[in-house]
Amino acid sequence: MPTSLTTAPAGRLAPPLEAAVPPTPSPKAPMAVQRWPLPRLAALLVALPVFLQAPWVRLAPFSAALFTAPLLAIALVLASRREQRWRHLGEVLVGFSGSWLGGCLFWGWCRLHPIWHLPIEAFALPLALGGLRSRWRLAAAFYLASLLGTACTDGVMALIGAMDNWVAVLQAPLDQASAQLHQAAIGVLQPLPLALTTLAAGVLSALCRRLWHHPDPAWRLGASAMATTLAVDGLFLLAALWAPHWSGLI
Repeated sequence: MPTSLTTAPAGRLAPPLEAAVPPTPSPKAPMAVQRWPLPRLAALLVALPVFLQAPWVRLAPFSAALFTAPLLAIALVLASRREQRWRHLGEVLVGFSGSWLGGCLFWGWCRLHPIWHLPIEAFALPLALGGLRSRWRLAAAFYLASLLGTACTDGVMALIGAMDNWVAVLQAPLDQASAQLHQAAIGVLQPLPLALTTLAAGVLSALCRRLWHHPDPAWRLGASAMATTLAVDGLFLLAALWAPHWSGLI
């Protein structure tokens, strides 16, 4: 009798022993379940400053900047957990802490100097670049993706001339700031500025799609952060056109 067969009643052959062994679950399934919240988390953390950080920094910049300390402490505690989901959450929050502090420093004390926007936001760039090859890969990916989105936004604003209106809008009296912001937004709709803005949005969208299909969750996290930055920029432009006082800038 063949070695792969066993005795069965009524003279029937039993199925091979290998058939009775349950199949090994695919390693991809649990990984997908474990990492699915990360892109959504990145999107939430990119959008959160628009609704929370901007008004907080405008009213109390010092306390908003100090909030980085408990935020980072919570992130480090979560990052030390054994459960992968909590550990990943903590690592992403570490990257978010860097973006939060950079935003507080600029919008709290240097908002009238747009040339300093990107350098201040990039204060943790060396740490983030080094972190890409460490256990803090998710933190570095989130911070770098957010920084790249900021760089693209500032670069496009400088190319289309919208940066020239930055200081004027922020320094204008409250009853005039909305009208000036509205005029600045209308300028973006002119043929050349609109073409440059659309081209930049298309390039950034293509990059996001490419990173989204990468098997490394850190790249997907970065794609989600950049895509959300692009969406927030679009919402800001719409708000400046139709409801400037709700834009969060003034």
